[in-house]
Amino acid sequence: MNTSRSQKYAYLAAILYASIIGLSFLFVKLTVQQAHPMDVLAHRFTLSLIVVSIPIALGWFKWNLKWSDIWRIIPLGLLSPVLFFLFQAFGLVTSNSSEAGILQATAPVFTLLMASLFIKEKTTMVQKLSLLLSIGGVIFIFVMRGAGFSLDNFQGVGLLLLSTLCFAGYGVLARPLTRRYKPMELTWVTLALGFLVFNEAALIRHALNGTMAAYVEPLSNPGYLGALGYLAILSTMGSTLLSSYALTHLEASKVSVFSNLATLISIAGGALILGEPLYMYHYIGAFLIIAGVLGTNRNTSNLKARIAAK
Repeated sequence: MNTSRSQKYAYLAAILYASIIGLSFLFVKLTVQQAHPMDVLAHRFTLSLIVVSIPIALGWFKWNLKWSDIWRIIPLGLLSPVLFFLFQAFGLVTSNSSEAGILQATAPVFTLLMASLFIKEKTTMVQKLSLLLSIGGVIFIFVMRGAGFSLDNFQGVGLLLLSTLCFAGYGVLARPLTRRYKPMELTWVTLALGFLVFNEAALIRHALNGTMAAYVEPLSNPGYLGALGYLAILSTMGSTLLSSYALTHLEASKVSVFSNLATLISIAGGALILGEPLYMYHYIGAFLIIAGVLGTNRNTSNLKARIAAK
């Protein structure tokens, strides 16, 4: 596959990734109404691991990982899903979703800084300004919706900030690993780690509270299973595969900014599915986000040529 075609597929993967993540918030709302968030994570990663293991077990995918390779990938899984979800879950206990959304929107900035520092990615001034424009669009939407952001809650905000840093760190660490391992290999190891950690946490919680039956009770609800299927197969397994593929062909800073498109998808999903109203500030914010994403991902071949010439 030539470079231009692979990059086109990488951009398509990034857009699909943002679309899946954007709609996942609707399904998260449905699942947490039926089960404890830790149980949802345990069920989510269990189903994800089962599905991603099927092609490996049937021999459709050639498994090339050794134990030494798995140990190299484990830090990636610790950043996301383990620490990312844990910091986010506990941060939301004392914070609100608006604060989480605003902080999550800043992830591309941290990704750009980390990518420049650790893996020496180069970006132009136009790309940096475009990235800030996209972030500004997300924050503008949250502010116009009346979202508050209070620094009085240092613990909650601090945990959400750590979650954002883990998300950014994941993108940077995954970039060099995608050159060495296949997306399916990275996906399986990170999902397996999430399966082990979240199931252990959920079972320990139920054992201490004497509520072991509550762990499996939601699985008898068809609505819960449907929402769980989306979260496990598309939002967890699918998005991990798509982001790993995108990072194989695109810089971490370029892929990261696509996460801001998830905000637009979430708003569109709320309007189309739940009938939520759209206002002028939604359209203004959408324009800023899209313009920022396009600017950040503009052709950098001239930049690379200048760097190579030096």
